[in-house]
Amino acid sequence: MRVIVFRHVPFEGLGLIQPALEERGIEVEFPDLFRAGATLPDTASAAGLIVMGGPMSANDDLAYLRFEMEAIRQAVGCGQPVLGICLGAQLTARALGARVYRNPVKEIGWFPIELNEAGRRDPLLSPLDSPETVLQWHGETFDLPAGAVWLAQSKDCRHQAFRIGANVYGFQFHLEVTPEMIADWCTQDANCGDVRELNSPLDPQRNAARLASLSRLVFGRWCTLLK
Repeated sequence: MRVIVFRHVPFEGLGLIQPALEERGIEVEFPDLFRAGATLPDTASAAGLIVMGGPMSANDDLAYLRFEMEAIRQAVGCGQPVLGICLGAQLTARALGARVYRNPVKEIGWFPIELNEAGRRDPLLSPLDSPETVLQWHGETFDLPAGAVWLAQSKDCRHQAFRIGANVYGFQFHLEVTPEMIADWCTQDANCGDVRELNSPLDPQRNAARLASLSRLVFGRWCTLLK
């Protein structure tokens, strides 16, 4: 069994999603379509798609983003599981006809999210407390696609998580990050503008143990959707 993982920059990898896949013997293919000369993957034969974050916008007119959105539409149409993280959630929403646009404020750092009633009952998100402090790193948000179930919000961003059907998920927040990933993100040129806007340095270790525990549960449950 294999999943296709769409990365958009080298430094935004699977993080804590990787152990959940490895524990279940699920192979991973990284097409890395942002690289020149990358080969388009056969998404139809994969068990599912994971779409990661990145500093670009889902509205950018980039050929590889257009391919990814078409792959998401096809996956949803044929019942393949999809997991979108941050930009990946925005791409999933846009692929399914929803609008992606600038959030009133940037959320960069540790912020609480609140599950609504549907979120508290959701098979993946039910292990989260409400509120639950998670890492955010985004300046845009999205409307919910038609037929989506809204699952979570934060004070400054209404749409933090959604589900379509039983196996398509979009998370605006980052459960997958390790302390090492956060520290690395803060050094990346693509993120330097965001980092300069912070009122205080971002603590990579904050809530690390809790995120590791939650990731094992949440991403492990997503893996059970793969056939």
